[in-house]
Amino acid sequence: MNQNQQSDWVARSLKSVWHPCTQMQHHETVPLIPVSHGRGAWLFDTEGKRYLDGISSWWVNLFGHANPRINAALKDQLDKLEHAMLAGFTHEPVVRLSEKLSALTGGVLGHCFYASDGASATEISLKMSFHFWRNSGQAEKQEFICLKGSYHGETIGALAVTDVALFRDAYGPLLNKAHVVASPDARQALAGESAADVARHAAADLERCMQERAGKIAAVIIEPLVQCATGMAMHDPEYLRLVRSLCDQYQVHMIADEIAVGCGRTGTFFACESAGIWPDFVCLSKGISGGYLPLSLVMTRDEIYQGFYHSDVRRGFLHSHSYTGNPLACRAALATLEIFENDDVLVQNRLKAASISKALQPLAQHEKVENFRQQGMIWAFDAVVDDAAASSFSRRFFSTALEHELLLRPIGKTVYLMPPYILNDKEIADLGNTTLKVFNQVLGELANGVSA
Repeated sequence: MNQNQQSDWVARSLKSVWHPCTQMQHHETVPLIPVSHGRGAWLFDTEGKRYLDGISSWWVNLFGHANPRINAALKDQLDKLEHAMLAGFTHEPVVRLSEKLSALTGGVLGHCFYASDGASATEISLKMSFHFWRNSGQAEKQEFICLKGSYHGETIGALAVTDVALFRDAYGPLLNKAHVVASPDARQALAGESAADVARHAAADLERCMQERAGKIAAVIIEPLVQCATGMAMHDPEYLRLVRSLCDQYQVHMIADEIAVGCGRTGTFFACESAGIWPDFVCLSKGISGGYLPLSLVMTRDEIYQGFYHSDVRRGFLHSHSYTGNPLACRAALATLEIFENDDVLVQNRLKAASISKALQPLAQHEKVENFRQQGMIWAFDAVVDDAAASSFSRRFFSTALEHELLLRPIGKTVYLMPPYILNDKEIADLGNTTLKVFNQVLGELANGVSA
């Protein structure tokens, strides 16, 4: 495809497609890349230029683009059943997927409710918690707690428990008020404090809220181990253990939003496993389908399921999505779980993570880097830049990285890497070298006042 054809796709997209999480005017200067195809860890544009997908296409692609095993599973499913409503019907892929996921929790979370996107999973967990308490004769329990800097999606209910001003401020009048408590972000540690100390301080703040609103709180929702959208804020597993204990003490549901951090991303398949606890609800999406098809789900305990099991239809959980439990999406998820099992992915990821951390050491030791951190297959660091430079750092870094065949999309002045699990040694070396090169180039341009 020639340059004119590539430019035509860009122009047509800018004219007809409203792109997500974007100030569209920025595309007057920030390039829009027309993707032709993907292979492994790489995306290719319509001119054949390639980009190493260092963020797994918004954290969804675990085993590479056009993965032959997931492709084969979908091709097989396509000839059998593309979709059927899940109300009054069922099918093999959704049953098998539910069983496999439950088995991964040892049967503790034995019931799966399906949707298509992460925000919908958040909505389901909030509604389910509220409705459970009402069914249990505790209708006054209808308030929610979230963490400072939390992000749980951009639909109205999910946004109500999100504490990222950029996303929620414009819609404030539409939102129910949630209680925002301290984050266990380990970067807050004072001299002589550990990440576990920060976790204990944050848990004490959570307990104060639970005490003050005793009998009113339905659930607390958290992103286990890593609060992603606020800048990859990482915390000690001790926080999860303390939250579980407090929820038991005050009869509050614990919702684990593992949409971004589940499916092996933080080191264990479920992030909560690192703390040796299970919440009352787990929300999954993103990587669960290997990055292939929209799929989300909420897993919960039998006690909560039984709270809706009744002859009165009004006590049922009357929530639905047209594509709930879509067979193709579930089949992609089953293929993804089979790769985890057959390739011993969690063990292999630990080895791969050590190699990636080694490749990133020049950045970890860089004089303009602070808070270099890692959790499983997530790496992040904060650029030391002044406030004026910080405002343009993300867009400048994104554009410069694309020039160097690398897809990275910082959050503010936080550069993060969430690569797919299939990088080879050369790709790991390239990821480290190119990220360093881009970082140094952007810092130099900022220091010299080069316009974005």
